[in-house]
Amino acid sequence: QVQLVESGGELVQAGGSLRLSCAASGRTFSSYLMGWFRQASGKEREFVAAISKGGGLTKYADSVKGRFTISRDNTKNTVYLQVNSLKPEDTAVYYCAAAAKDRWPLPTVPDSYDYWGQGTQVTASS
Repeated sequence: QVQLVESGGELVQAGGSLRLSCAASGRTFSSYLMGWFRQASGKEREFVAAISKGGGLTKYADSVKGRFTISRDNTKNTVYLQVNSLKPEDTAVYYCAAAAKDRWPLPTVPDSYDYWGQGTQVTASS
């Protein structure tokens, strides 16, 4: 089992940048592939990015490709989401998630993930 805690969300102006972090408990972080999702008010949770267990493979939603970067540091049990060129439509609660089962391509649906953090709010003001 793994517990996830996100941080780094805040209010920024459109065009700005943030780095979100997700710290995982336990000693088996490297055995999970990781994902970031977001949920805007009144909308369904949507996929943002995913990264393989070793960090060598990544996948992005089309809406964030070229602006967001997912990475992980298995020595620190942490996954990151670098968010650049923020748009007002990026405003949402951002969640990290962990999946124990290897999948290819990297999963983009919430049901494929086993553990979730509590979320961190990102707001991009226009």
